[in-house]
Amino acid sequence: MKDIIIIGGGFAGINLARSLGGNKHYRVTLVDKNNYNFFPPLIYQVATAFLEPSSISYPFRKLFRHKHNLFFRLGELKKVVLEENKVVLSNGELHYDYLVFATGAETNYFGLQNVKKHAIPMKTLHDAIDMRNRLLQQMEQAIITQDEEERRKLLTIVIAGGGPTGVEVSGMLAEMGRSILQKDYPELKGAYGEIYLVDGSEALLSPMSEKSQRNTLEAVRKLGVKTRLNTRVKDYVDDMAILDSGESIPTKSLIWATGITARVFDGIPADSYGRGKRMLTDAFNQVQGTTNIYAIGDTCLQTTDAKFPNGHPQVAQVAIQQGKHLARNFKAMAAGRPPAPFAYHDKGSMAIIGRNKAVADLPPSLHFKGFIAFFLWLFVHLMSLINYRNRLKTLYNWTVAYFSRDQSLRMIIRPDEENLT
Repeated sequence: MKDIIIIGGGFAGINLARSLGGNKHYRVTLVDKNNYNFFPPLIYQVATAFLEPSSISYPFRKLFRHKHNLFFRLGELKKVVLEENKVVLSNGELHYDYLVFATGAETNYFGLQNVKKHAIPMKTLHDAIDMRNRLLQQMEQAIITQDEEERRKLLTIVIAGGGPTGVEVSGMLAEMGRSILQKDYPELKGAYGEIYLVDGSEALLSPMSEKSQRNTLEAVRKLGVKTRLNTRVKDYVDDMAILDSGESIPTKSLIWATGITARVFDGIPADSYGRGKRMLTDAFNQVQGTTNIYAIGDTCLQTTDAKFPNGHPQVAQVAIQQGKHLARNFKAMAAGRPPAPFAYHDKGSMAIIGRNKAVADLPPSLHFKGFIAFFLWLFVHLMSLINYRNRLKTLYNWTVAYFSRDQSLRMIIRPDEENLT
């Protein structure tokens, strides 16, 4: 059996691994710094306490049960030694016949050090839990303080980024402010706070259709969200979000939902990287300048697809399709057949704004909004969760939240740092 090492267990890595499960030609080891797979499109619902972390995550080892050729290694990649076909991890070494990067992307702060230090990112499950705790603690502080200016800072939230994550977070927080918070925090009745959604583009959800952009802008404004388009956050100093328009917004909460970048790894040639630190690959996802190294998902920049000459969008469907396609190519290679080039099949885009408020663009030119788009979004995301356990738990929580307009998961749970070793 040949050894395939997969670095990263997101959409791309987990689909590659599971598609090779049970294959007699390959021994597959997935390496990740977490021991679980999670579903990034729903981390904002964990962050706003509408889902618990276990609803969108699942342990790798349990996923790999009953697959004799799938293995998991908890660790972080430190270096690739090309001449030895070896990867150096934070806790040891592994040798490979084929190495696959499926490392996704991380938050890009565009060199804004104050933002990096103080803003709330929205990329990992840890980020979501931290955001939930911080927002809930700030609500408790807002009750106690006698300073009106301080209370306004605690209750005002600025969200940087008008893509799906920014829109969905702003809509969720706005609806919570209208219903749930009035019930949970009666002491804050009449208190003043705002939600701002800031984006550097001319429209929200800029990759989607003009209809979706207009519908979204109208919907978030009806929810009371204040939008700032053609505007960027350029700094965050002394509880003040400073915009490049000259406006400054007093706030204790800057949520950073804009910008991603891939990572550079020691041992991979510099000319193997392209725009956004993404690895340049050929039509078969093989990394430029290497013979047995591949890249899939957000970390991959593939310009050979005729419909996407500038590279594929960094979205879940690309990662899923590339993971499954590379698995088919590995099977073909083992059988002595030539690999096939990758071509992305765009299944459309959608975003949820609030209860019965959503937009969806489906090929070739279908557009939905409101109730229909809302349930389309629910169905697609529910079925995209990794197993039936996650789907059932999420469906239960969504059903309770939909009919009660409430949820019971708003608990501040964090480790006691003084007792950590």
